[in-house]
Amino acid sequence: MMREITIGQYYRADSVIHKLDPRTKIMGTILFIISLFIGKSIPAYVVSVILLAVVIKISTVPFSYMVRGLKAVFAILMFSLVINMFFIPGDVIVDFGFADISREGVQTAVFMAIRLVFLILGSSMMTLTTTPNQLTDGMEKLLNPLKKIKIPVHEIAMMMSIALRFIPILTEELDKIMKAQMARGAEYDQGNLIKKIKSVVPVLVPLFISSVRRANDLAMAMESRCYHGGEGRTKMKPLLYEKRDYISYALILGYLAIMIAIRIRM
Repeated sequence: MMREITIGQYYRADSVIHKLDPRTKIMGTILFIISLFIGKSIPAYVVSVILLAVVIKISTVPFSYMVRGLKAVFAILMFSLVINMFFIPGDVIVDFGFADISREGVQTAVFMAIRLVFLILGSSMMTLTTTPNQLTDGMEKLLNPLKKIKIPVHEIAMMMSIALRFIPILTEELDKIMKAQMARGAEYDQGNLIKKIKSVVPVLVPLFISSVRRANDLAMAMESRCYHGGEGRTKMKPLLYEKRDYISYALILGYLAIMIAIRIRM
């Protein structure tokens, strides 16, 4: 299960999406997430599916590889479905006595699940087609105006990039620790919920120690390379918008306009 997380990983390929400026992909992802909260109807989600399908096709990232990332959040998805179905009042369609399922609850639960799936797929697309260094440079460039009010933009972008990059590293480390514990007789799938939670505790301690050790190694590596923040630093590959980036901005803004129009009409 730990290996199923795709957010934070990079899939090497030679596609138009990979070649886009990281600022274009970051802003496109943000606008796509905003559009998911604007659209609250079937036509809106159909438009989102079409956009997502086209982007995935152009990126050449295997769809099966992207779907793998949904397995890691399946429990969250199911929890969201149950909460919305049982706790949103409305026209009752199923009465269990102690709880009711309403038509509005089912509708909200389905839309919430679709929104969560699209959000994960959209975010995964950004990280799968953008290297950590490109993400750092893109976020720093987008946050540049905040330097005028003395906000350490470079350091914030660096921390966000490192945190994102550590997701697959720590999940892989957790997978190794769990396999090592299982080889020594540990059982994670046996017993009730309380027993399963207790069995996870021996895994968290070595994972915490490993993450601290990795963070310390990273800090020492950065210091040995004379890293002292972003002040005065230059870029070996400065970010420059190209024609494909302007076309991408026009397409994503057109998509957002369509979502707003559907919301107004519905």
